[in-house]
Amino acid sequence: MLKICNLEKDHPQFNFKPGDDFFWSSSENTIFYIADEDNLPELLLHELSHAILKHNTFRFDIQLITMERQAWDYAKKLATKYGVKISDDFAQNQLDTYRDWIHDRSTCPQCKANGLQNKNLIYRCVACKSEWKVNDARDCRLKRYIQ
Repeated sequence: MLKICNLEKDHPQFNFKPGDDFFWSSSENTIFYIADEDNLPELLLHELSHAILKHNTFRFDIQLITMERQAWDYAKKLATKYGVKISDDFAQNQLDTYRDWIHDRSTCPQCKANGLQNKNLIYRCVACKSEWKVNDARDCRLKRYIQ
């Protein structure tokens, strides 16, 4: 069974702190986790992977998906060391949330075609040429604003 104290001992360069969500804060050098989460081991190793891989920022949404995939791949490697099983289905379901997120952000509010991100937080529709801005928050409701 995965214990936080083992992670703290093996990775003293990072802080581990209970919180309201799972996330890696590079600015605080802290991995936050939900202590009573059913999937604590899998999600904690995933966030630890972000820290180890030095995932700090991204400019384009597709970079975030790449970082998420890299973190799940690395978490599976860490899982063998800590006796945790991370199923491919579980990792893919987690990645699906980001895929859905990027699909929603890239959907044109005018014609519902998919657009391309051409600047940080700015998308452009390939069909109707509309441009829209999206909010930067990943954990709150999606907002799109026609430019």
